[in-house]
Amino acid sequence: MSRIGRSPINVPAGVTVGLTERVVTVKGPKGELTLRLAEPIEVRIDGSVVTVMRPDDLQRNRQLHGLTRTLIANNVVGVTKGYAKTLEIQGVGYRAQMQGSNLNLQLGFSHPVVVEPPKGITISVAGTNKITVSGADRQAVGQLTAQIRSIRPPEPYKGKGIRLEGERVRRKLGKAGKTGAKK
Repeated sequence: MSRIGRSPINVPAGVTVGLTERVVTVKGPKGELTLRLAEPIEVRIDGSVVTVMRPDDLQRNRQLHGLTRTLIANNVVGVTKGYAKTLEIQGVGYRAQMQGSNLNLQLGFSHPVVVEPPKGITISVAGTNKITVSGADRQAVGQLTAQIRSIRPPEPYKGKGIRLEGERVRRKLGKAGKTGAKK
């Protein structure tokens, strides 16, 4: 049996987990998240403990067992603590600023790039080169972070672009240059 799937999920105080018609709803101080269950997977809620079960040992059911348990646990963490990812901008003239709730990026294009966050996700800028994306839904935070990074990914020659905090960019040497020898 799946080691991840069989471990129970402890629900902290202030969080409620409900199950109606194969939809798990998790409500907490940071919001409300829902998850539609795949067909063979069953969820049992006993007070403050949630357990995920599967009917048999078919490969697909084993895969869904661990996945479903992890997604429910992520929702519980999301509505209590939330998730956040930080991006860094590197490059001369590259900067970010907020325009209301939208993110305005100057990244060397002929025009500014405006990113509008989806519902439930907040963007904040520290200084001009640190962007923090935060929210309760782990998948939505990661997706928006990846979309912002894809606007100007870090290039390998000078390292300019948008990168995740702590991300190492492998640098290339570039052209070897002329050796000074004449033919």
